[in-house]
Amino acid sequence: MNEKLEKLNQEIEKTEAKLRRAQHREKMLEHQIKTLNRKERTHRLCTRGAMLESHLPHPEAISDVQVNTFLKILFHSSDTRQLMEKFFADNRKEDTE
Repeated sequence: MNEKLEKLNQEIEKTEAKLRRAQHREKMLEHQIKTLNRKERTHRLCTRGAMLESHLPHPEAISDVQVNTFLKILFHSSDTRQLMEKFFADNRKEDTE
């Protein structure tokens, strides 16, 4: 009886150790996902920021506030909104399919 109990306790310890390893691996994978998402976002921001800057006349002479104000005015225009609706309508169709 004692021997059987000892084997069961050892099995419990092994299973608990396996669980701890799996939990640790899960945390590592979650951290990797967060890191990859952050890198992807940083890349996207840099790429799109470069795209914007390539269309600005003398971007080094324009302040961040001026760029932000310009974008607010541009994107709040009804013409721009309509154009974006038409331009990005295909994206919505693909998402629903």
